[in-house]
Amino acid sequence: MKKIILLLVLSVLGMNAQAQSFKTPTPSPTQTIKQEFSLSSVEITYSRPALRGRKIFGDIVPFGKLWRAGANAPTKITFGEDVKIMGKSLKAGSYQLMINPTEKSWEIILNKGTDGVFNYHPEENVLTVSVPTATLQYPVESLAYQFELVAANKMFIQISWEKTFVSIPVETEIDAKIAASIEKVMSADTKPYFESASYYFETGRDLNKALEWATKATDSNPTAFWVFHLKAKIQAKMGDKAGAKATALKSIELAKAAKNDDYVALNEKLIKSL
Repeated sequence: MKKIILLLVLSVLGMNAQAQSFKTPTPSPTQTIKQEFSLSSVEITYSRPALRGRKIFGDIVPFGKLWRAGANAPTKITFGEDVKIMGKSLKAGSYQLMINPTEKSWEIILNKGTDGVFNYHPEENVLTVSVPTATLQYPVESLAYQFELVAANKMFIQISWEKTFVSIPVETEIDAKIAASIEKVMSADTKPYFESASYYFETGRDLNKALEWATKATDSNPTAFWVFHLKAKIQAKMGDKAGAKATALKSIELAKAAKNDDYVALNEKLIKSL
């Protein structure tokens, strides 16, 4: 009797084990990419289908038919702040990204819904732009999104698959925000002279003010070779070659003392450019 009960228990356990699911690799794996941009970030989550010897655009992805810009679930894009895409304003938030491809251009659609192309509601569109396609020399095996040419207030979202490529410009207006922030923090006891000078230099604002702040930054931190390098770049941009060379030489001296060869090289390159 005990043997019979034991066999029944083992049989039930075996059936349960067979009934349990097991995991296999996803044919179109999900990827999430995130890029710090301006004062926040942009994040894209999408599934990456592969060519696997197939013809994609005009076949697997038909021309003139709405595509979810990936596989499986809808492609999701999140902007941490208000932006402009090809000159059109878009509020911060999360959207589903859809594409209506043609042979020479793609219509990019950002939609506030969540149900994908099979339950698409045009009235939920928040932005629609058209971007030209380019032809790549070599095929891209897996659908790829990437962020390129990322600057303080502009970057490009690039999409490539098979031999098709598009580049979508994204911009944001931050100058007024940064200027207001700088004005506010400059009234505090501890003033961010280096950061403020860097921003003014990089964005081509008031170089006289940038030089003033850089000089105050070197006065408050006389061994900071990176601050002297910034001051030298500002002087060079203002046309003060003699001042730029003297400051760069000081930066080299400090960088050598700190055993930082990178800044030695940067200053030598700056001097040579003068």
